[in-house]
Amino acid sequence: MRRLSILGVSGSIGESTLRVIEAMEAARGGPAFEVVAVTGNANVAALARAARRLRADIAVSADPDALPALREALAGSGVEAAAGGQALLEAAGRPADVVMSAIIGTAGLAPTLAAVRAGADILLANKECLVAAGALFLDEIGRAGGRLLPVDSEHNALFQILSGHEGAEIERLVLTASGGPFRTMSRERMRRVTPAEARAHPSWSMGERITIDSATLFNKALEMIEAWHLFDVPPERIEVVVHPQSVVHALVGLVDGSMLAHLGPPDMAVAIGHALAYPGRVPLPVDRLDLAALGQLAFEPPDPGRFPALRLAREAMAAGGVAPCVMNGAKEIALGAFIAGRVGFLEIAEVAEATMAHLADLAPATDLEAVFAADAEARRVAADLVRARAA
Repeated sequence: MRRLSILGVSGSIGESTLRVIEAMEAARGGPAFEVVAVTGNANVAALARAARRLRADIAVSADPDALPALREALAGSGVEAAAGGQALLEAAGRPADVVMSAIIGTAGLAPTLAAVRAGADILLANKECLVAAGALFLDEIGRAGGRLLPVDSEHNALFQILSGHEGAEIERLVLTASGGPFRTMSRERMRRVTPAEARAHPSWSMGERITIDSATLFNKALEMIEAWHLFDVPPERIEVVVHPQSVVHALVGLVDGSMLAHLGPPDMAVAIGHALAYPGRVPLPVDRLDLAALGQLAFEPPDPGRFPALRLAREAMAAGGVAPCVMNGAKEIALGAFIAGRVGFLEIAEVAEATMAHLADLAPATDLEAVFAADAEARRVAADLVRARAA
């Protein structure tokens, strides 16, 4: 039985992971994994429930103040409780065969690297590991010898499609985007979008920040950068197409003119199940596609006026160095300000673009400390811009 740790077990990806593990246990007629560690943040109740359910060796909250509540919630379970940044890194680095990396944002980079350095296979649901520190992160993976399996639905789809195809055969990668709830809304109306409106995704059930990232298409912008690193394809051969049904998750165009697509329900359990069972497959409790009921699959180009995030991603890839890290750090600050009602919906991209322009001359990162420094500087500049706009 393989040893598994789940970083970010109390978030939406963590919840889907638990659902997949339950399906795998049903198929096996017993435990599917020996669970080493589970981690979360302030949601102590969800973290403790997962730790008890999985019979984990240790449960860690990133919030140091959560330790008393976590200990109380785990009393009598036999699960060790810990809290704080150092405890998180220690748990992530415990020997495991497979580690699900599902901590949101750059906060997930250091714990995921601890797991990488311990030699685990990484199931990567954290975009920022590759967006902020792509080349350095992949170097660490190469040195440690573990495998990197993408869990984003689009990248997992590409991973499956590309199996058995040589790089010379690949002409282009196509990521699909639902377009979110505002793909036909005027820019003037988009300026008045509220956080509640932006949280209402038409296809997927996700956490708040990633759902709003999908509404701005920053989620897809980050995925373009991820695909660039994961599949070693030049940025100009990575495309995005709007597909409102969210049934086709990705496509690959080959040099002979053929195009291969991956279809599935809009449920993260599909990608998670593939990664957890790789290289095998397990039955999953997800909806089956009814193509006749669907009737048609629609595709359209993303509107660059409504969704400047895609242009910013291309500019960041062209600039290289820490530009993707700067874009992401600034976006995270602007997104938080939007949720707090301090800036408008369209200002998320405007703050990110202004920060990128302000920090265009930052030196390339030669180590991870430089990545964290660039991220911190981007957040500082973006916060200044937000304060100026909110004044």
